[in-house]
Amino acid sequence: MTTGRCLCGACRFDYDGAPKWTGYCHCDSCRRNCAAPVTAFLGVVDGHWRWTGDHPATFQSTDHATRFFCATCGTPMAYASTRHPGEIHFYAAGLDDPSAFTPRNHFHYSERLDWLPLTDDLPKHGTTAGEDFSDDG
Repeated sequence: MTTGRCLCGACRFDYDGAPKWTGYCHCDSCRRNCAAPVTAFLGVVDGHWRWTGDHPATFQSTDHATRFFCATCGTPMAYASTRHPGEIHFYAAGLDDPSAFTPRNHFHYSERLDWLPLTDDLPKHGTTAGEDFSDDG
């Protein structure tokens, strides 16, 4: 079982099994939501995760996207989209052991900030719409 929480510890989650995919997101929306130049996510299939503490508050950031955050401390917790039905995307930094996270992709790479140099060899996708990013292992 993998676990995670917000800054104050009120909102908690867990999931079983391996994530469906992992990676960095460079989109403007995620950057603004987290006030960071890039964020890291992992996709978990519905039915394999649950909220174990307070349920987070939600914000409908677009017509297809819902963002989950702790109503007490404001920590971003997760993202869900009708474009990716059947899964939730947790922020890797919210994991109790974020060092166990291994990113395998860059998403929305075309929106990256030029002043953040990236030197890894991970696949770099311009968008996520219509693409399958399931990790192979």
